[in-house]
Amino acid sequence: DGSMLPCLKKGTPQKDVIIKSDAPDTLLLEKHADYIASYGSKKDDYEYCMSEYLRMSGIYWGLTVVDLIGQLHRMNREEILAFIKSCQHECGGISASIGHDPHLLYTLSAVQILTLYDSINVIDVNKVVEYVKGLQKEDGSFARDIWGEIDTRFSFCAVATLALLGKPGSESHAGHLFLLVGPWSCWPQE
Repeated sequence: DGSMLPCLKKGTPQKDVIIKSDAPDTLLLEKHADYIASYGSKKDDYEYCMSEYLRMSGIYWGLTVVDLIGQLHRMNREEILAFIKSCQHECGGISASIGHDPHLLYTLSAVQILTLYDSINVIDVNKVVEYVKGLQKEDGSFARDIWGEIDTRFSFCAVATLALLGKPGSESHAGHLFLLVGPWSCWPQE
């Protein structure tokens, strides 16, 4: 009867928002850059405090946006690099924020940021490689952290991290990645 999918009617997506004719038709890039550049300037903001658990990825997302619109220079590069360095643990992994446990996803986000800034030397690369290798399981999959949750996205994170560090092949069973990619290559192309 369609009650489970309220936005679909006979297989056709329905609009859930009506955009008024007088709505802006220009993407206000400067305003987006202003917002992202100022985010985090008020450390006691509710939103800032509540997003601590994903801080490293949030920084990466924000930096990619301002870089795409040519505004990367507006970000506090030195503060960001110092933050990343302070989030690297003795084991080599990098956490979402200071005081959090290291995690493969946030390790990738940190490496992506450092690649964007051409500053990989801020972290101990060899320790990161050892951390990533240590998360690989016997079947070739990767856990997200020491607690062991396994998901295909963590295999992507591991391979991407090692590739960005110029260390592909450090994972002992890189061929397992093809088991993830293979089915997509067989999917009918339209």
